[in-house]
Amino acid sequence: MSEAAAAPSFWNAAEQALADRFLREGYLIEPVEDRDALDRIRQLLADRAAAALNLKQPDDHGHFLDRIGEVVDVARLNEFRLRVIGDLNAAAWARPAYFSIARRKIETIAGNELAMQRRLNLSIQLPGDDSSLLPVHADVWSGDSPFEIVLWTPLVNCYGTKAMYILPPEPAKRLERELHAFKGKSSEDIYRAFEKDVIFLEVPYGHCLLFNQNLPHGNRVNDETETRWSINCRFKGVFTPYADKKIGEFFEPITLRPASRIGLAYELPGGFDG
Repeated sequence: MSEAAAAPSFWNAAEQALADRFLREGYLIEPVEDRDALDRIRQLLADRAAAALNLKQPDDHGHFLDRIGEVVDVARLNEFRLRVIGDLNAAAWARPAYFSIARRKIETIAGNELAMQRRLNLSIQLPGDDSSLLPVHADVWSGDSPFEIVLWTPLVNCYGTKAMYILPPEPAKRLERELHAFKGKSSEDIYRAFEKDVIFLEVPYGHCLLFNQNLPHGNRVNDETETRWSINCRFKGVFTPYADKKIGEFFEPITLRPASRIGLAYELPGGFDG
């Protein structure tokens, strides 16, 4: 056996399996690590949504969110979403709670000294609504760092066209090689060319999705009878390169270790040049 082949792994078996699967498939769908935190976030959103609509607080938060299309129409959707997302981000506990639902998995994939997006994003997609579509894209094409990962978490069961889709790594490489051929064409042309390869991700409530945002992804018209509610937020190693979204503007360090804090603050003694 060669010396390289005999080198010990610094990963434990569970970490190695998770990392290998993420590299191979481009995403992970896993049970959340802190169900109480997820339930608390969902309750906040359901209660604030009800307040925005002058309705009583719901007893069944999931059912209420699923059926929100019965009391909110497309014309009011964006105003409604902005109000609810404002309430979400006004809760000081919400971002730490959101991090806690997948902390160990994020650390395995992106590192344990992390920068986190400063605001949580909320998506609401009503059944049949074609105004809330996210065309096929890879975030890195439009100014995101290739070192970022996205934590996408549904507040209701997401399946079929109620969920998002992703293009797996191998067809994604093929698309990148051929992307120049779509110059002057639409994102819909790209989707149609690779439609047979995309995977619609089934993510039930109580689970979360971590995905590689360098892979093309998006959503389609929600042909299901229920509304999609999902939160997404970006994470990256705090010392990895940034692109258009900078630290202090879009990202905030959240888990700097003491040695890093000491090193960043240290200055060599001066005064020896005189």
